[in-house]
Amino acid sequence: MWIRSLMAYRLSFAMTALGNFAVTAFDFAAILLMFSQVDRLGGYSLPEIAFLYGASCTAFGLADLSLGSMDRLGRRVRDGTLDTLLVRPAPVLAQVAADRFGLHRLGRLTQGALVLAYALVVLDIEWSPLKVLMVPLMLVSGAGIFGALFVAGGAFQFVAQDAAEVQNAFTYGGTTLLQYPPSVFAKDLVRGVTFVLPLAFVNWLPVLYVLGRPYPLDLPVWAAFTPPSVAVACLALAGLAWRAGLRSYRSTGS
Repeated sequence: MWIRSLMAYRLSFAMTALGNFAVTAFDFAAILLMFSQVDRLGGYSLPEIAFLYGASCTAFGLADLSLGSMDRLGRRVRDGTLDTLLVRPAPVLAQVAADRFGLHRLGRLTQGALVLAYALVVLDIEWSPLKVLMVPLMLVSGAGIFGALFVAGGAFQFVAQDAAEVQNAFTYGGTTLLQYPPSVFAKDLVRGVTFVLPLAFVNWLPVLYVLGRPYPLDLPVWAAFTPPSVAVACLALAGLAWRAGLRSYRSTGS
């Protein structure tokens, strides 16, 4: 329904999608400005940073396209309109995800995919079957991890009711963090996004495996193949949090 609504005004949709593409491209433009002054950033060249950036933005773009509407849940909890979703014969999570579905988010996804394609073409990588498999595996697993963050953030809004920005700090903030190599951050932060909030499994570990670089925390090589398991675990925990949050919902009483 929302897609048909958007397509009713095709020029408006095209302009919105193009605007989304341009706004997200400013992040990569900032990286290009940095490399106009330096040859390497944290020991990484521009194509290597582009690889990290493209992988992070593409994985996030897939999750944002599917679940980016979760930040509207707090408003529905506050005004009681979530009740409307509860009486419909469809999963509440699917309805919240489809609420005002933003197809214009394809602009972000397209921009990230283009940067990723540029990096894969420019980089001199000794490809093997495992490295080729790692790229799509990384994107799907990364989208799953970001999707779990969206769902967990939505579950938190049942309690906080006005926590959209808290959710954005981990989703939009997380993808910005992952656009840069782990070598530019303090070891404690790298440990935190590896063992506490597993954002490092979105792109850091898989990309460093493809590039043939060691991970800063001296993790074994096989750790680069664990993102699917991490994504499944994160989605399971987020699902439990969502069910707990939904059971705690008491409407507004009006």
